[in-house]
Amino acid sequence: MEHTFTLLDLPKIAAIILSEVPNKILLFYGDMGVGKTTLIKEILKQLGVKETISSPTFALVNEYEIKDDKIYHFDFYRINNEEEVLDIGIEEYFYSDHWNMIEWPEKIKSLLPKKSTKLILTNNQNGSRTLKIMPVK
Repeated sequence: MEHTFTLLDLPKIAAIILSEVPNKILLFYGDMGVGKTTLIKEILKQLGVKETISSPTFALVNEYEIKDDKIYHFDFYRINNEEEVLDIGIEEYFYSDHWNMIEWPEKIKSLLPKKSTKLILTNNQNGSRTLKIMPVK
């Protein structure tokens, strides 16, 4: 599926994502500044996160509790190799049956679970964004 949206459409696009994704592991692809973290923040709000949501750029992962579930938000931009991710026990997060929101998944390509969904964000010349939602095969 493909959707074009603006920042004003964030609540609507987050609701669409939550209704269309077939699993809880979401892989966010896109250039720096395309809005991955902003979109994830809106998705987390819609999933019920009440606390302040921040980017896990330096911590690698932020954990949020919601009713009857958890959300793990990863940002792998600053990792140098996959071993850094293995050191935090990434398999336990990925196979926990909780939500996983992963920025810069291309940095850990060989570790990604097969049951995940790609969300590819691109900037458009008019300031809008295009989102492609695709299951990983």
